[in-house]
Amino acid sequence: MEQTKAKSIVLGLTGGIAAYKAAELARLLIKQGVAVQVAMSEAACHFITPATMQALTGKPVLTSQWDERDNGMAHINLSRAADAIVIAPATADFIAKLAHGLADDLLSTTCLARNCPLLIAPAMNRQMWENPATQRNIAQLKSDGVIVLGPDSGVQACGEEGLGRMLEATQLAQSIIASFQPRLLSGVNVLLTAGPTYEAIDAVRGITNRSSGKMGYAIAQAALELGAEVTLVSGPSALDHPQGAHLVRVESALEMFEAVKKRVADCDIFIGVAAVADYRVAQTSVQKIKKSSDNLSLELVPNPDILAYVAALPNPPFCVGFAAESENLKAYAEQKRHAKKLPLLAANLAQAAIGADDNELILFDDAGEHLLPRSDKLTQARSLLMHIIKLIGPVKLEGMAR
Repeated sequence: MEQTKAKSIVLGLTGGIAAYKAAELARLLIKQGVAVQVAMSEAACHFITPATMQALTGKPVLTSQWDERDNGMAHINLSRAADAIVIAPATADFIAKLAHGLADDLLSTTCLARNCPLLIAPAMNRQMWENPATQRNIAQLKSDGVIVLGPDSGVQACGEEGLGRMLEATQLAQSIIASFQPRLLSGVNVLLTAGPTYEAIDAVRGITNRSSGKMGYAIAQAALELGAEVTLVSGPSALDHPQGAHLVRVESALEMFEAVKKRVADCDIFIGVAAVADYRVAQTSVQKIKKSSDNLSLELVPNPDILAYVAALPNPPFCVGFAAESENLKAYAEQKRHAKKLPLLAANLAQAAIGADDNELILFDDAGEHLLPRSDKLTQARSLLMHIIKLIGPVKLEGMAR
């Protein structure tokens, strides 16, 4: 997470009911290592208190451009100290002010005096959003280089439903973090698998494992941050997929295999993170198998090895494997890497990683072992991708992006 540790943003709140989401947004950004300075319009203070935002950020909230602490120059000092300004929520009124260069309070003057990127998260009633005036203002801001995040569609505070809801805090935090990352994978196609597979026994039972999909989804998010085109082939998972990734949902190993075969020719990097079941039931029962006092025997047959298939293609993509072991981690990981002829394999102890929010990985390549110390899985994913980029090299990476 080296790219985001030293980053600082001004989080501007304007007067909309979606201001409550800004509290969670601030918390998520701080958790990612971003310093957050909050500035609020007068109207925003009617929806959420400055005391709330100060408690979350640990910094006094700025509400007036006439604050004596800054000698009346808060709008200049704020923008000069920030790597980005984020307005969330951005009301129709504030968007209009930005589009026409109006500056009559701290927040609007800060945006006008900025020398850093400006991101806005619109939040308003659907008819306000669809109004031609608002659409003209949005088009003008995009033309001026302002990054517009959202809006989303759904039920609104007024009871109506449609486009105009502010994006959820998680989505906004992902987009803000992504804006800080160098676009090292711009134009590169990344195909990855994630989560468990489910192998049916009968109409209600099946064989699966405890994989949550968190590591694979984190890698997809990290690849998006770096500008990659991401296709995520996912087994059953309760996770929200990263915004911007093309999601392909599957259940069984055979379905995952077919999904990968259909798409692998177009990918530059393949990362096999999914915990694919090694075996499936030879004969699945269409109906539920009734319980009896007799023993039940199931014949299991091997599933295809998706990673080995991709690595053995005549012109394979850069292949990265994952190994979750319960013992002899290094020996089994190296054995798997050499057997499948992989340039890189990431390994971890299954009992410490499956379902957890953090992880410790050991990367194995031709140069030896590389430890990624325990940290959250998104941080691990970013470190893994930087190692992949290093192994591929700038010349090959440029060729992939063409």
